[in-house]
Amino acid sequence: MTNSPPVTVFSLPDADPQPGLVLNTDCEPLLINRAALDLVRHNNLPNALDLLPVNTCALVTSALNQNRAIEGVEARIDGTILLWTFIPDRETGQILVRGRDATEDMRLRDEATRSSRLYRLITENTTDLISRHAPDGRFIDATPASWRLLGYWPEELRGRSLEDIFKGHSVTQKLAETRNRLRDDGYATMTVDILHRDGSRRWFEIASRAIRETYTGAVIEVISVSRDITGRVESEESNRRLADELAHAARLATLGELASSIAHEMNQPLATIVNFASASQRYLKHAQANPECLSRVDDGLQKIVHHANRASEVIKRLRAFLRKGQKRTAPVSLNDIVANVTRLCQWEADKNGVRITQRLARCAPVITADPVLLEQVLINLIRNGIEANVEAQATVAGGDPSSVVISTCVNAAGETLIEVSDQGPGLDEPGIRQMFQPFYTSKPQGLGLGLSMSRSIIEGFGGFLDATPGRSGGLSLICRFPPATCTKHTAAPRTETHPDD
Repeated sequence: MTNSPPVTVFSLPDADPQPGLVLNTDCEPLLINRAALDLVRHNNLPNALDLLPVNTCALVTSALNQNRAIEGVEARIDGTILLWTFIPDRETGQILVRGRDATEDMRLRDEATRSSRLYRLITENTTDLISRHAPDGRFIDATPASWRLLGYWPEELRGRSLEDIFKGHSVTQKLAETRNRLRDDGYATMTVDILHRDGSRRWFEIASRAIRETYTGAVIEVISVSRDITGRVESEESNRRLADELAHAARLATLGELASSIAHEMNQPLATIVNFASASQRYLKHAQANPECLSRVDDGLQKIVHHANRASEVIKRLRAFLRKGQKRTAPVSLNDIVANVTRLCQWEADKNGVRITQRLARCAPVITADPVLLEQVLINLIRNGIEANVEAQATVAGGDPSSVVISTCVNAAGETLIEVSDQGPGLDEPGIRQMFQPFYTSKPQGLGLGLSMSRSIIEGFGGFLDATPGRSGGLSLICRFPPATCTKHTAAPRTETHPDD
């Protein structure tokens, strides 16, 4: 008598790489294919039923009673994940149980689930707006931060163009420029001021990156991250206003300290006007007897007009120096600026026995700056030089007064330099490093803000202010500006100014 395989409507070919069994209603295996047997041996299991889920008997009963297949039932064996399908045949009371190794699929599914959770966690809680856009700027999707930053929920943004949502000064132009940069470079940033849906003004910093089609390179989508920088912009604006107030206060203090120079500057043309007016009156009294006196009167009136205009220019310079408001940058001639500040400081220099010497470039260098703020810096540097000379009681051979030299030049690299050199006691290296720090001062009555503020002003013009030991003692302070141009040629590179010039 020979054993024959049980009769079954199901077939289990040994060539099938996936494990399979045929069970009866008592959950007893009738057939087992080679793939299932290999799994049993590989995992050292007592029998093939240990490959199946723990509730296999209940699943067999349910599949037969309901006459339907039950799919995707999981069983884990030493890190291997098997998904089983129970297929019933109600007439014979048999169940085909087919499995497949789903370890890699389940791993990928778990990773996708974790990534999805992380993505939702980031997008739902980030304070920045992350958005997707079509190449023409229409919103594809956006994170919930859109409600706080723009006043729109993501559902309201989908399909709408950026121009509909971002309304503000020059926004349309900036969006067009950004699209061009995305097309050419694939990345672009912009800063715009827009109106929130509630009407409030907001500043945004937006960084965008293009996603391209693999073969053609065409932009098919744009990802943008928008950050509200309103607080930072308002803080910077407040800092600028405070800096302007401080600079204005410093100019007022400087004007008070230069009062004697200003009085001299005004007294000179006024005294001349009085003298010529008195002389003209005398000539008029003799005009009938001597008609030639009329020509002298005419000459006197012309000189009166000239010196009156000179006094008017002094007043205009002082008003400009004291004006309060935003910086007004424009191309300025350094030689003219140096001449103006030298006149303002000349009286103080003469009073302290210090000579101010100008060494001006033959070509008049031009830089872009606010002339008033630049004058403020140079006045501060010249007055520091005068005070340093007085402190050192420096004199040159023959009893001549000490000098403060202010020079302009354009170096070989094309940089424009203004250098103010004194003959004072100078500073060592640590002192030079500290002198530009706010509130650092070696003067008993000093505040320590002049040089710090001067460096900030020069840096605001794109330059830099530094100090080096002088060639023959003292200190040299150098304002260095990027490459500039020369507009005209002067007759002499060196001049010495005096109060009557």
